Amino acid sequence: MTLRITDPRMQAAVAAVPREHFLTKDERPFFADDRPIGIGHGQTTSQPSLIAWMVQALRLSPGAKVLEVGTGCGYQTALLAKLGCEVYSVEIVAPLAARAAQTLTALGYHGVHLKVGDGYQGWPEAAPFDGIVVSAGAPRVPRPLLEQLAPGGHLVIPVGRDDDMQLRVYQRDAAGDFTFETAFPVRFVPLTGPRADADRRPLKTG
Repeated sequence: MTLRITDPRMQAAVAAVPREHFLTKDERPFFADDRPIGIGHGQTTSQPSLIAWMVQALRLSPGAKVLEVGTGCGYQTALLAKLGCEVYSVEIVAPLAARAAQTLTALGYHGVHLKVGDGYQGWPEAAPFDGIVVSAGAPRVPRPLLEQLAPGGHLVIPVGRDDDMQLRVYQRDAAGDFTFETAFPVRFVPLTGPRADADRRPLKTG
């Protein structure tokens, strides 16, 4: 399913960011395919139209501060930077973070802060964020991410388990309360880390 991107700024960012440079040598010939592609270490980069849709759903203005959970290959990071955002990106897989940092630097993207860590915890020292985008699925929304979202901000995250996962868009109002809309079914690799793993464990009964 190819998703429609309606925001002209988002369309321009997609046209300007060379996806092929963020892929492994073996996968590079398929950069124009609108499908997920493996990036190593058991991870994938989602289809470009889905990535663009998720970023578009954040409704960001230039200068917005954004938290990205799951740097991956750095392609989504580059889109956010191209939109003029200050990006704080967390990646739990150290080799992926190192490769993404190298690619982003080589291509001249600025306003990007990367670190290796547990994205479940967000980046509290840099909070609050005008937008938060999560590139991995979780059974429930991590509480630290909700707490780090600024009033008026949006959080986009896949919620659910395995084959029963939905993309949700949360918004925080001026009073600090949250509402959300369910967009459509998706499949993402699971969010990992101690807290995320604990959330996925079945509840004990009896």
